[in-house]
Amino acid sequence: MPSLHALANPARFLKIARPLTPALFWLGAVLIAVGAWAGLTQTPPDYLQGESVRILYIHVPTAWLGTGGWTGIALSSIVYLVWRHPLANIAARAIAVPGALFAALCLATGSIWGRPTWGTWWQWDGRLTSMLLLFFVYLAYLALARADSDRGGDGRIPALFGIAGTVLLPVIRYSVIWWNTLHQGPSITVSGSTISNDLLWPLALTVPGFTLLFGGIVLMRMRAMLAKGRVEARMRRMAAA
Repeated sequence: MPSLHALANPARFLKIARPLTPALFWLGAVLIAVGAWAGLTQTPPDYLQGESVRILYIHVPTAWLGTGGWTGIALSSIVYLVWRHPLANIAARAIAVPGALFAALCLATGSIWGRPTWGTWWQWDGRLTSMLLLFFVYLAYLALARADSDRGGDGRIPALFGIAGTVLLPVIRYSVIWWNTLHQGPSITVSGSTISNDLLWPLALTVPGFTLLFGGIVLMRMRAMLAKGRVEARMRRMAAA
């Protein structure tokens, strides 16, 4: 597929990524700041949860990106295995660190939210446990990718692991439906939302804000990996000369 190979050209990617990285990063930061301000000062307390409900403006985006990050790893891994694009392999590895970070933030904010709501910091219910497992899978992927790189592997084993890890995503998504859990059911679906509009609207700022920030971080890491690869290749040529 010539067109796909053209899109995966590192030089063309860098030409696009250089200006796009700071644009995504700073636009995301601005949206997060405005959304957080709005959520903290411009929305009323929830009639049941009170002020603690405001953590949803951080928790919901981090949950979305924790699972969305692994989707990105899986898609990049499929592209790498099918079309053997090195840039797809780099993309998967670049996504792993921010994906793990957002999964950890999801767990932390969920725990903070759960303390006043459930009366406990942690509960081994389906949603929390499956999200914790995803965080551990992220760590396993990072360790596997590092080991594969250190031994000079071709990236196929981490890519296969990236695809296999997707089995957790439907478990996370439907855990609140399949099992009786403390975690509330789906609040935002294609048919609407159970959250009051007075509380919901700052999410329209923080969700895209964190998503843009995530994208900026991934591009930054991809550029750093490509630069490191060029330096290592130059060092090998100098050593062989």
